[in-house]
Amino acid sequence: MKSVAVYCGSSSGNKEIYTQQAQEMGRELARRGLTLVYGGGCVGLMGTIADAVLAEGGKVIGVIPGFLADKELAHKGCTELHVVETMHQRKLLMADLAEGFVAMPGGFGTLEELFEVLTWGQLGLHGKPIGLLNVEGFYDQLIGLCDHMVGEAFLRAENRNQVLQNANATALLDAMAQYKPQRLEKWLTPATS
Repeated sequence: MKSVAVYCGSSSGNKEIYTQQAQEMGRELARRGLTLVYGGGCVGLMGTIADAVLAEGGKVIGVIPGFLADKELAHKGCTELHVVETMHQRKLLMADLAEGFVAMPGGFGTLEELFEVLTWGQLGLHGKPIGLLNVEGFYDQLIGLCDHMVGEAFLRAENRNQVLQNANATALLDAMAQYKPQRLEKWLTPATS
């Protein structure tokens, strides 16, 4: 794994720990020589993690749609900044550039990006590791929902297990580095008549 796409909030949230953990994740990526691939913004946790990687001499690739770059939200210090036309192009390019994915605290956009790469992994379109940086239990309810989906037979346990999680950036990246994807057929239930 040489690059990690990090999905996170364009807000910093209401707890200082979110900013602290974004800084720690950025420092840890840089220490490991891992390139940060992210949404290209200079605000919120997005800007915080990019700044932390850059401060440690690491590489940052930003991918931002033009309508957001035009609002002066693009991070001017990125090692590379790709300006694309649409959100769909942004997500596709980020996924292509990344060899792993991390979701940190964020909102709808973060969840949408997370679930897209989870779905692609479930369908066998990639075998890249996917992790949740579960800062102060931020994702506990989401993890519980995933377990509930397994219990209700809407999600296979093997697919649920592709979601790695830890509250510590170092431990999460260690688990991602050791990840071995399982190749499974998509679970389809035949129609009954």
